[in-house]
Amino acid sequence: MTLTENRLYLFLISAVAAISVLSLSGEIMEPDGALYAGIAKRMVLTGDWINLYVNGNDWLDKPHFTFWVTALSFKLFGISAPAYKLPALLFTFSGAWYTYLLGRSICNKRIGLVSSLIFLTALHLVISNFDVRAEGYLCALIIAAVYHYYKAQQESFWHVVAGSLFAAAAVMTKGMFAVIPVFSGFIIYWILTGQARQLLRARWWAALFMLLLFIVPELYALYTQFDLHPEKVVFGQKAVSGIRFFFIDSQFGRFLNTGPIRGKGDLSFFLHTTLWAFLPWSLLLCTAVFQLFKRRHREGQPQEIIILWTSAAATFLLFSFSRFQLPHYIIVLFPFFAVINAIYLTSLRDRALQIFSYIQNVLFLLVILLLCAIALLSGFKNNYLTAGMMMMVTLLSFIYIKGRNQLMLVARGSLLSAGIMVFLYAFFYPALLRYQAGMTAGQWLRNNHPKTTTAIFSDSNAFAFAFYAGGIPKYLPDTHALDKLLSSRPVNDKLIIYTPASAASLLKEKYGAQVLKSFDHYRITRLKGKFLNAKTRPATLEKYLLLQLN
Repeated sequence: MTLTENRLYLFLISAVAAISVLSLSGEIMEPDGALYAGIAKRMVLTGDWINLYVNGNDWLDKPHFTFWVTALSFKLFGISAPAYKLPALLFTFSGAWYTYLLGRSICNKRIGLVSSLIFLTALHLVISNFDVRAEGYLCALIIAAVYHYYKAQQESFWHVVAGSLFAAAAVMTKGMFAVIPVFSGFIIYWILTGQARQLLRARWWAALFMLLLFIVPELYALYTQFDLHPEKVVFGQKAVSGIRFFFIDSQFGRFLNTGPIRGKGDLSFFLHTTLWAFLPWSLLLCTAVFQLFKRRHREGQPQEIIILWTSAAATFLLFSFSRFQLPHYIIVLFPFFAVINAIYLTSLRDRALQIFSYIQNVLFLLVILLLCAIALLSGFKNNYLTAGMMMMVTLLSFIYIKGRNQLMLVARGSLLSAGIMVFLYAFFYPALLRYQAGMTAGQWLRNNHPKTTTAIFSDSNAFAFAFYAGGIPKYLPDTHALDKLLSSRPVNDKLIIYTPASAASLLKEKYGAQVLKSFDHYRITRLKGKFLNAKTRPATLEKYLLLQLN
């Protein structure tokens, strides 16, 4: 690897990271992002960092780590969308760093740099930097744990401590499932290479002990909120153990579809999800997987790559056989995919490079044309300017990025991803968020009635309003709850209620509620063609209202 090539990869990584910062300028999307932000907001406003509540009820679904990190960011920078997104973006950058370190350790610096760049430019990671959930944290923590345990095989004991700390944080982010991508690759690798005695080494038992020790804060929080209070009703029943849910029901219940949170499941779900989620690198990944079955291809790879292959395979199969599936789960495998892809990509020569260069050019044009079509069809502000910029990116890529070598292949893929970032962060998502009624209503309320008591009536998923409105809005599932709230308040106090228009007539008739303002709403994380089309969009919109009760 030449010094010039090294600098070019570093430049591309820096440019992509800089463009990623644009994601901080956007607001928070419903449902998950606004839900998590609201939980962390409540932590800061109440000073209660132990109990998790949603709509005033005990909430037992996700562990505490991401909420603690977000609440700390709110304490430092204030309660805002950028403060919510900043920790997740920093974790993404740390995930890229550890992906680089692992690729460099297993192979060389060039593989490390290409791995890091592929990781940062994968489509669903680009999306997750804006629509922040737990997976951005999780993939960074998992790859950090894998790297430190990889180094711990031969080097100092502090790598065992660091690996266990990151693994524990991963467990406190998503549950015990996180140990599978961390440990499964090592166990299978040791067995396949005749190193099964590694399982008996004291350092790995110490790693397990430290992992359990480091998750004690999570166990304490769950025990305090749930196990100490068997009278609480959770998932429709009493005597629900938070610790049991953490170790068993949350993970095995979803996998076997026997727990309180269930799904349908589809064996092929993550196959087609990976095809779009890992763009622009998914076709390379599929080819790399196919080539794995050829002995000639395996002979050129370092033996330790087995750790990555088997860890990714075990986790992918677990996801596929699970009955509860969501697209963003696949993000946790992106660091593994990135290193695997980098090794395969840098092995390409002559004919293979020519084929993939042609495929990438076609893919580049198709994606850009799709983005331009969406921009023009949507009628959003600056849509013609955005479409023109996308076409300019395409023109510049074909003028200045020429040749059929690995560097050009990586550069063009990175440029495509950078163009998608600008399209999403600066144009598409800001336009979509205008139709997130809870956010726009909460912002309007803070600007016009900052000190008024607020409540949410009927809509249990109004998470954006709960975050953007001042204070902690009351949740009122029905008129009985509203009557109870009104009876406890002074007669002359104002109450402003956020509610879907379908429930507003009841409040107008029974309580004489007056309409302050109405807002258009659409669930923007589930886009359909009728909404994207400016001509048919009005028919897809719901109305949400702010009502004032005296």
